[in-house]
Amino acid sequence: MTQLDIDLFVKILKQCYKKLKAPIVTLIANRGATPFEILVSTLLSLRTKDQVTSVAASRLFEIARTPQEILELDAETLEQLIYPVGFYHTKARRLISISRIIIDDYNGTVPDSIDELLKLPGVGRKTANLVLTEGFKKRAICVDTHVHRISNRIGYVDTKTPEKTEFALRDKLPPKHWIKYNELLVAFGQSICKPVSPLCSQCPVSDICPKIGVTRSR
Repeated sequence: MTQLDIDLFVKILKQCYKKLKAPIVTLIANRGATPFEILVSTLLSLRTKDQVTSVAASRLFEIARTPQEILELDAETLEQLIYPVGFYHTKARRLISISRIIIDDYNGTVPDSIDELLKLPGVGRKTANLVLTEGFKKRAICVDTHVHRISNRIGYVDTKTPEKTEFALRDKLPPKHWIKYNELLVAFGQSICKPVSPLCSQCPVSDICPKIGVTRSR
């Protein structure tokens, strides 16, 4: 099988990006969100639809946009503000814990290294990397279900888990693509390269994609 030209793949996705459904955290970042707001938005988005995340984040940020302001809210009020995001009870308490740690251990500023971000409760590699790319514009590779699925579907990596995909991409993906890779593939995955029965007839990269694992498409 011919190796996919990743530079061409990324170039084509960039060209059609405006027609795709941009991920919610990117939209929030493009509105001038702070690293803390990116962190909060990313945590809210976990296991939650983008539309729900957008409404919940907007409602929360009208009341509290900083760790200090989060700590001025009790857990019940915070739950009401972020409802109905998935696991809102847990996320409300987690936001309070994270806000306290950021104030006590980081002088009120979100850390800008993956090792420090991973120390925050509930922050995994996906969240930490997204905060680095969207909050700090630092080179990192955020791998969610879309990035994992599509990177394997196009034959660029051969991995079984998102974490293994991240490290495979760190070894292989040109650094110039790191920051944009998640944004492009999430938008592409939400709009065209869906998990089941992807829209291959509408896909701008169909001609260069080996469609690994695709048994049914539209």
